[in-house]
Amino acid sequence: MRYISYFCNIIMVKPLAERLRPKTLDEYIGQKHLVGENAVLRNMIEAGRVVSFILWGPPGVGKTTLALIVANQLKVPFYTLSAVSSGVKEVRDVIDKAKHSGFFNSNAPVLFIDEIHRFSKSQQDSLLAAVEQGVVTLIGATTENPSFEVIRPLLSRCQLYVLKSLEKEDLLELLHRAVTEDAELKKLDIRLKETGALLRYSGGDARKLLNILELVVGAAKKTPIEITDEDVERCLQRNPLAYDKDGEMHYDIISAFIKSIRGADPDAALYWLARMIEGGEDPKFIARRLLISAAEDVGLANPNALLLANAAFDAVSKIGWPEGRIPLAEVTVYLATSAKSNSAYCGIADALSLVKKTGNQPVPLHLRNAPTKLMADLGYHDGYKYVHDYPGNFAVQQYLPDALSDERIWHAGHSPSEEKMYQRMLQCWGDRYKDE
Repeated sequence: MRYISYFCNIIMVKPLAERLRPKTLDEYIGQKHLVGENAVLRNMIEAGRVVSFILWGPPGVGKTTLALIVANQLKVPFYTLSAVSSGVKEVRDVIDKAKHSGFFNSNAPVLFIDEIHRFSKSQQDSLLAAVEQGVVTLIGATTENPSFEVIRPLLSRCQLYVLKSLEKEDLLELLHRAVTEDAELKKLDIRLKETGALLRYSGGDARKLLNILELVVGAAKKTPIEITDEDVERCLQRNPLAYDKDGEMHYDIISAFIKSIRGADPDAALYWLARMIEGGEDPKFIARRLLISAAEDVGLANPNALLLANAAFDAVSKIGWPEGRIPLAEVTVYLATSAKSNSAYCGIADALSLVKKTGNQPVPLHLRNAPTKLMADLGYHDGYKYVHDYPGNFAVQQYLPDALSDERIWHAGHSPSEEKMYQRMLQCWGDRYKDE
């Protein structure tokens, strides 16, 4: 009964992640490239001269903690704003308070904005003058790429530091600290018999790791508490590999998938495909990306790739999961092992660039239809050569606008199939298609 009542009491205290939040750089775990010995952030904080900066990294890696450590080290007021609930008025109110809380020759108050990428353009604009004049030291935290989400004027006034997911050694150190140093947990006899599931489910997120540990300990029915992978999986009963489909990891994994196909590595491509499947990705999203890759990266080197990718998209739409993984895997391997060519992709890009540069060039008269007598009298269609009336179904004539008649847009790739196409063009057009 005493043990049960203890866990009733533990509910009344702060969450474990909050109790273990570091207060100094020496207590901080991870991000050695920023806060390790002689690292840039440590040197700046210890020197007491901190400029505005933005921390970009996944959840639970210490962005908020670093901001608190900065304010604590500098002994300055700490203001925080919610990007969800704060408007321009709230931003101006905080800036006004900061103006009256600073002292001559002292560091500016710290204004911390978590999830700064959620701030609108007008909210971000309202920060510019205060940051530039040093009224506040802005510390922004974001899980999204700042180059997409933070306005350029604000980004130019701040340093950008990238935080990484915590590594295995960091997470194990955090676990050990939790069970040996936390005022509540160290009262219990906790034995970390297995840590694989704890690490896997946390995904490099310190907060998530401590929340899971607290959940598993709270579910224990007797002492000593021996934590195993089975205990963790039974408590959570969810997919450890799921990811936010609007988040950075979503785009990183699909990028790795496409680059592995482009780089002719079927093993890596299948691995990233499996990551997306296990993460709960929409199968149609994967199929669409395969269609794009078939056209962009394989292209004319193997035109059948586009047909197979389209067939896989059709199949996935009809059968769904879990069988849909099979045609997706088939196309993934086929594309990865195919010869590659981006000549069509580059060709249309160059053509679009040429159109934007040269504007609306007139269509040559001999290529225009002449459905009326007036058009015929004006020379429409006059001189057009119908190629099927000529040997080899080809006749030399001008198809580009007059001002662009000497332009070359499509350049054959180096695959065997495109070499045949190139030789055909040489046979038809002669010197025009000779590569320099």
